[in-house]
Amino acid sequence: MIAPSAEAGVWHRKHLLSIAELSRAEIVHVLDTAAGFQEVSTRSVKKVPALRGRVVVTMFFEESTRTRLSFELAAQRLSADVLDLAEKMSSTGKGETLVDTAKNIEAMGVDIMVVRHPAAGAAQRLSEEVGCCVVNAGDGLHAHPTQALLDAFTIRERKGRVEGLNVAIVGDIHHSRVARSDIRVLQKLGATVWLCGPPTLVPRTFESMGARVAWDFESILPEMDVISMLRIQKERMSASGFPSAREYVRFFGMNRERLRKCKPDVLIMHPGPVNRGIELSPDVADGPHSSILRQVTNGLAVRMAVLFLCQQAAAQVD
Repeated sequence: MIAPSAEAGVWHRKHLLSIAELSRAEIVHVLDTAAGFQEVSTRSVKKVPALRGRVVVTMFFEESTRTRLSFELAAQRLSADVLDLAEKMSSTGKGETLVDTAKNIEAMGVDIMVVRHPAAGAAQRLSEEVGCCVVNAGDGLHAHPTQALLDAFTIRERKGRVEGLNVAIVGDIHHSRVARSDIRVLQKLGATVWLCGPPTLVPRTFESMGARVAWDFESILPEMDVISMLRIQKERMSASGFPSAREYVRFFGMNRERLRKCKPDVLIMHPGPVNRGIELSPDVADGPHSSILRQVTNGLAVRMAVLFLCQQAAAQVD
């Protein structure tokens, strides 16, 4: 049974493209709907008929484990038929445009497209060209809305609220679509967002989004309620301005010593995949403060909610 939202009827979007376009009420509605879907995963038969007869295609043009499998399983648990299109299987490698690929797939009777693409704005473009629902599963450095929603869901679940909390996002902020989406969702829910990392990767330009920038990790630890560590992209470590792995760990790695300087109930998060020994020491990643695996579990419920709400809105329009 789906738990009704306190803001019933507030969702009217057939697409989910970014957090920026959502109101606080819409965000809360998604989170409340996801809470209602959580119990589906505890059943002996882990399915509900919410999307029976619908077709969902996952179109991933970048590597992914958690997001792709989470969307596929979410669609299956809603009883949808699921198709998986990987870049190496698509005709884009033969010169076909992304839009033409999408239109051909839609012509097969697809109802929802879940799209990950290295180009910012790819999901937005498809939403303007096709008639089915489009859900952004990550586009370039622009946005990753469902990751931000599941992060907010996890914080609310563990802390009981988001409003009034101090949340630090630590790492390569400059290249992170997760950070950009997290900043927006957390601020809309009333949290104060801190960004921390090497100055070359955490420019003060992010202050224009309302976030606070700190380059000294130690100085902010005692005040943080939540610390979200971002994956350090190893391919950038040889780039100019990026510290070595050893230097990064020394100044920004979360380990047992730094954990002792935090609040006793601090929540440690990571969107994955984790570089153990760099962003997080193994004892912290696997310790009682960590909600990394819970984020994965909650991502399934959140993506079920997004697929359900977008298709429901599309049906009302039709």
